[in-house]
Amino acid sequence: MHAAAGQAAHPTPDHAAHARPGMSAERVPVTVYASSSAASQAVAAEIADLIRTRAAQGKKAVLGLATGSTPHGVYEELVRLHKEEGLSFKNVVSFNLDEYHPMNPDELQSYRRFMREYLFDRVDIDPKNANVPDGTIKRQDVGAFCEEYERKIKEAGGIDLQILGIGRTGHVGFNEPGSPRNSRTRLITLDSVTRGDAASDFFGERHVPRTAITMGVGTILDAKKVLLIAFGEHKAPIVKRAVEGEITSTVAASFLQEHPCARFVLDPAAAAELTRIKTPWLLGGLDQFGLAWDDHLTKRAVIWLAQTLRKPILKLTEEDYNEHGLQELLTTRGSAYDINIAIFRAMQRTITGWPGGKPGRPKFIPGKGVDEAGTPDTFPKRVLVFSPHPDDDVISMGGTLIRLCDQGHEVHVAYQTSGNIAVFDDNALRHTDFVVELFESLKLGSGLDAVRKLSGELHKFAATKRAGQVDMPELQTIKGLIRRTEARAGARYSGVKPENTHFLDLPFYETGAVRKKPLGEEDVRITVELLRKIKPRQVYAAGDLSDPHGTHRVCLKAIVQAMRAVANEAWAAQCEVWLYRGAWQEWGPHEIEMAVPLSPSEVERKRMAIFKHESQKDKALFPGVDSREFWQRAEERNRHTAQLYDALGLPEYQAIEGFVSWKVSPVDPGVVEAYSKGGKGAKG
Repeated sequence: MHAAAGQAAHPTPDHAAHARPGMSAERVPVTVYASSSAASQAVAAEIADLIRTRAAQGKKAVLGLATGSTPHGVYEELVRLHKEEGLSFKNVVSFNLDEYHPMNPDELQSYRRFMREYLFDRVDIDPKNANVPDGTIKRQDVGAFCEEYERKIKEAGGIDLQILGIGRTGHVGFNEPGSPRNSRTRLITLDSVTRGDAASDFFGERHVPRTAITMGVGTILDAKKVLLIAFGEHKAPIVKRAVEGEITSTVAASFLQEHPCARFVLDPAAAAELTRIKTPWLLGGLDQFGLAWDDHLTKRAVIWLAQTLRKPILKLTEEDYNEHGLQELLTTRGSAYDINIAIFRAMQRTITGWPGGKPGRPKFIPGKGVDEAGTPDTFPKRVLVFSPHPDDDVISMGGTLIRLCDQGHEVHVAYQTSGNIAVFDDNALRHTDFVVELFESLKLGSGLDAVRKLSGELHKFAATKRAGQVDMPELQTIKGLIRRTEARAGARYSGVKPENTHFLDLPFYETGAVRKKPLGEEDVRITVELLRKIKPRQVYAAGDLSDPHGTHRVCLKAIVQAMRAVANEAWAAQCEVWLYRGAWQEWGPHEIEMAVPLSPSEVERKRMAIFKHESQKDKALFPGVDSREFWQRAEERNRHTAQLYDALGLPEYQAIEGFVSWKVSPVDPGVVEAYSKGGKGAKG
């Protein structure tokens, strides 16, 4: 499968890139695919081959399975293979890694329910052969149950292929830091980081179970083959520790280094911190990786060197290059002086105070700055900003949004999802009480009884609501309206005309739960219709795929598929697509192709636009791993980017919002998970 947006952040973007012995710092085999989609398909194909081989031999295929967002794509592909290519699961015996305890199997957060919904109920596996730890077992009986689980695995002949994910603490299954190598299936107390990461699924950390039943490290290592899958930038640091670090019980995944047939399967984002990806020049000649000193890699190396030495780019010397593994760069690209000047100018060319173009001036070309040929630019432009949630526009690119409006462009904002699950019940009930008071105060008798009745039902539901229970439809509607009115206020404050705000309410999101449906044809159709209606000259979309709940990733996929559907239309040929980040991480300085500087007053205006989202103020329902408010995160990231530019010798600004361009292509219906120019590739 081809990388959906050009070159991925590894040497061979169009197919898997494997680590070869002796050429890297990796202590376990690693395969980096062009995208998570490609990786998922490859893993599913490996599982399918095993199932078919065992069936031909008249034997059972014993699978160790995992849950969570990472294996979604694997299970989707297995279901497709079953329905379209006749892959049968009748000879499959499966054992899941773990389950919360206590946990009813019908609860939304149950891993047994997860497996039923994503795999078991969609294929022909014998339910008796689909084993998941039982979260209803009484505490005093858990020990015996775990022993029986181990016995059943051995009786089945052992696990042929074990699928794993990896947590931010390095846990596999629920083997938290400190889990010994010889540990077996057991009850374990969950780490605070793990419980925090699971908080969104349970609508608050206080509702997350404190214990879980999990296969042990020893149980996992007994599998004949192990594939650990990891996607997204937020997994990159722990992947590096597990793959390149010492074997330690602090990072349970590091024990896979001892397994004779274990492999890490990554997308470019999860592989971003590996030495052969991030700083391949430290491992010797680039030819062993299939790399060359092109403009992008040169820029990345020079910025790395400047940051390592804490020097401006123009002060780097020949000795600096030679002493830090960059001799080959000098022999290939010329003197340090020439390289410094080239990269400094490239960084200069990313900076523009006119993101939509300047009247009477040549157009701005991504990575090249103002067009030297003098090609006149279109002004003003019709601009469409896609916002996955009702506040991502102002959080991630609020300064640029305000500037586009101030500079006279026709700016539209499309809110892709309702965001209705991210509102506290108390907030929704407060608005309900307001409506009752409004009807009573204005003596609007015609609807007063209905409003009072609804208010009573909502209060009763909220009082008896279980943790993670899906809201009644009326409560979902109220929460969605809260987010919608806040979005209008934020956009209006930024300068967007009321008639230019669009609420798409993409169906994939409207489940009422954190777990969403896969992207469907209707989601893409809605997006295509909006694009054809507006015919934008510029499109801005969220490119931060580390959104912990995956909404940003799915929203970007909808835009990519929609843009490809219209790619041959005349207006689309002139359309620029820019990817922003901000809520969860920021583009690195070597990735940024357009840097929009913000003044202190613009930072203040951006903050006030974010403040319009009152339901997310002070404390968000789904804060993710960063407990700070979204405005604080955004300001810190924008300030940090400006400080990086300053440290590299560029002008000093209060803040900078960074963007990466994406080139629309009608070829390859995949998803953007590897960005143009080698960039790295979500909120509840």
